[in-house]
Amino acid sequence: MDGPRQDVALDEEEDMVIIYNRVPKTASTSFTNIAYDLCAKNKYHVLHINTTKNNPVMSLQDQVRFVKNITSWKEMKPGFYHGHVSYLDFAKFGVKKKPIYINVIRDPIERLVSYYYFLRFGDDYRPGLRRRKQGDKKTFDECVAEGGSDCAPEKLWLQIPFFCGHSSECWNVGSRWAMDQAKYNLINEYFLVGVTEELEDFIMLLEAALPRFFRGATELYRTGKKSHLRKTTEKKLPTKQTIAKLQQSDIWKMENEFYEFALEQFQFIRAHAVREKDGDLYILAQNFFYEKIYPKSN
Repeated sequence: MDGPRQDVALDEEEDMVIIYNRVPKTASTSFTNIAYDLCAKNKYHVLHINTTKNNPVMSLQDQVRFVKNITSWKEMKPGFYHGHVSYLDFAKFGVKKKPIYINVIRDPIERLVSYYYFLRFGDDYRPGLRRRKQGDKKTFDECVAEGGSDCAPEKLWLQIPFFCGHSSECWNVGSRWAMDQAKYNLINEYFLVGVTEELEDFIMLLEAALPRFFRGATELYRTGKKSHLRKTTEKKLPTKQTIAKLQQSDIWKMENEFYEFALEQFQFIRAHAVREKDGDLYILAQNFFYEKIYPKSN
């Protein structure tokens, strides 16, 4: 296509925008790397939303700028946007076509443990980068035993507000309203939410449903030289006593309830999309068709 794209109406697939508002330490880098590897072949753009100090809440004026960019920046369509940003409801800004939201979440304690050690030791993705807590040798178990702030139950409160959004109540730790809103958004505003523990299945479903972006993603994930996996170094698994202590917290109970809710929804979607044969999963072919079409054409 020659000439300025802004003068040309984009067809449905070419006008598509996906937002992956990634939760930290949920295998988000592993998944995003696949999008980067496929973008040239599948002809779409990938853009990282880099907020100052990774603040997941945007100012009101930045929300307006962000919505305007995503909806009117035709040169970047089709587009895959990713970043540590909480859910933003585009309908509030009067846009006619909303982006497609996707996400991945993780067992809340496993996510916190991974983040705790990531801040101290980094990972194998950028091993030379100095992390914020580098030099702190205290284990996660020791931190919990001493009642440290970096492993406090309040630090579990992250996946709920990321799905809840930009309302103040979303970020009030332990808010039942925030959890209910997060569940509502997950069901009504997200195209698909996967779980870290079943990332390959998440990728497989995306490839089947949105091949314009994800054609070839499953094979790439399975055979990639790095397997696209980013591993936190020096991570020590917590003891049963440490886990039990965290599980006494009402905050853990709410975050875990949300995680279980997301997992159940994902497994329901998967059960209606794939079948297992000889230990392998395969995507179901189209299972609906049209009939009794009237009036009859000549």
